[in-house]
Amino acid sequence: MVALNIFINFGAAFGWTSGRKLGLLATILIGFAAFVKVERNKHNALLDLKLFGSKPYAGAAASNFLLNAVAGTLIVANTYAQVGRGFTAFQSGMLSLGYLVAVLAMIRVGEKILQRVGARKPMQWGASITTAGIAMMGLTFLPDLTYTVVVFVGFCLFGFGLGIYATPSTDTSVSNAPSDKVGQAAGVYKMASSLGGAFGVAISAAVYGAFAESTNLAAAATAGILVNVAFGLLAILAIVTLIPKGIGRAEDEMEKTEMAVSESYNQ
Repeated sequence: MVALNIFINFGAAFGWTSGRKLGLLATILIGFAAFVKVERNKHNALLDLKLFGSKPYAGAAASNFLLNAVAGTLIVANTYAQVGRGFTAFQSGMLSLGYLVAVLAMIRVGEKILQRVGARKPMQWGASITTAGIAMMGLTFLPDLTYTVVVFVGFCLFGFGLGIYATPSTDTSVSNAPSDKVGQAAGVYKMASSLGGAFGVAISAAVYGAFAESTNLAAAATAGILVNVAFGLLAILAIVTLIPKGIGRAEDEMEKTEMAVSESYNQ
């Protein structure tokens, strides 16, 4: 993981075909292969790869990784606001304040939607709203006042969507793991959040820096933001393809419990 982060962050500085970069790439590939081989050993496994055999769990973990990767938006948007638009650090921070407020306000709303319609829809809605908010921040061609308003609204939508997504996604990951693997499943899910944020920031910053050296800051910011839009779209794709319809709905869970009790009684 360290080698991969260095590869992403310093690729341009080292030269993509340099010996150092090729050595890092070899370390990444060999390390990944060794990790998979060791983890297939039931006695020594830190991570049971069979967890990802469950589509709902795989969808929740993958979309969680990708939606946390959009954290790179914060780096790119705030850097551009200060360097490209002349905002102070305080003004830049205030510009993203709506993000925090929206996240905190919408978490309980996501829980209520989960109970009514299941996990798939709020996860999909949340990821879509977040992606739309991020895309708005890439409109760097707008004049100062208009851009400021658009970015503020974009940050609000960013947090709004993540707040809706959070609880249904967490519930899906935990409830679809084997009963004896719940702790491990929750740990992997949380690890996906941390790794997603780390790689998202690294990749977004690398793209922004590379474009900033060869073109103007507005174009560089747009390129960095588009990377995060791509992460958001991939998260939506993971949800649509892996999360079944109706999963997590309170009525469905009650029906499953009643059926299990009935079958147990009959046996």
